[in-house]
Amino acid sequence: MNKTIDVVALGEAMVEFNQTHPGQPQYLQGFGGDTSNAVIAAARAGVKTAYLTRVGADTFGNALIDLWAGENVSTALVERDAAHPTGIYFVTHGQNGHEFSYLRAGSAASRMTPQWLQAGVADTIAAARVLHLSGISLAISPNACDTAFAAMRVAREAGTLVSFDSNLRLKLWPLDRARACMALAVSLCDVFLPSLEDVTALVGISDPDEVADWGHSLGAPTVVLKLGPEGALISQGIGAANKRERIPGHKVQLVDATGAGDCFCGNLLAQLAKGTPVVQAARYANAAAAIAVQGFGAVAPLPRQAEVEAML
Repeated sequence: MNKTIDVVALGEAMVEFNQTHPGQPQYLQGFGGDTSNAVIAAARAGVKTAYLTRVGADTFGNALIDLWAGENVSTALVERDAAHPTGIYFVTHGQNGHEFSYLRAGSAASRMTPQWLQAGVADTIAAARVLHLSGISLAISPNACDTAFAAMRVAREAGTLVSFDSNLRLKLWPLDRARACMALAVSLCDVFLPSLEDVTALVGISDPDEVADWGHSLGAPTVVLKLGPEGALISQGIGAANKRERIPGHKVQLVDATGAGDCFCGNLLAQLAKGTPVVQAARYANAAAAIAVQGFGAVAPLPRQAEVEAML
């Protein structure tokens, strides 16, 4: 099928309230949702994007539609739901880093179904070079999980590269279900994008090379392990054909790490959609994430292409 879109993502977008002074009730309103952050990051990196989700027919839903329109992310297949709200979340900051509190139960996005996917959305996935999903796409409801797996299978049949970010949130689902669903998702993806913390919590592995081995054992041909300030590990190929490279992090002044991993994913996928080799793409994404952590919120600090190129 002719590929007319570079990166399409599926998941839940939310409105964010980010605490600007630890311990004080002052919050900066922004936007979040891991796959939404990633697709905006990809759009700012200069590729054609689309987002697949459902939002409430409410003020926050309107704000998200306006956000995507302003970021050149297609909203043609974003569905509005008059009966269920757009999700919101709060970010607080303390000595142990940032913490998330969600108000998303019963949200419009959690009501997505495989039937919704087949009603036009599947064609958009088939027309994309890359489909991006995450563990949160699976966790928000059983229906959403089924929809995500259906989307991955549509992509594989159409020759669309499938990207999966682990993004484990144990507040959303039990550990045993998370293990089983993520294992299936990794088996269906082409590029697995875990964090060390996620895999340690999920299966008890904390060595980066063992994490890469685990991803490959489930069937992912490429594993890009996000290591935060320590950079990233890129592992390509299974068995004797495996090649690995470590990319160091950048020393910057950390302000807020919210959405840094999403920034990395979106920029990596934008580069892959352009045909950039994965190691070079990861270097670009690593620099983009280092820029993003120097500002508050998940979306506002996402860099544009010129900023990343200047840093590199």
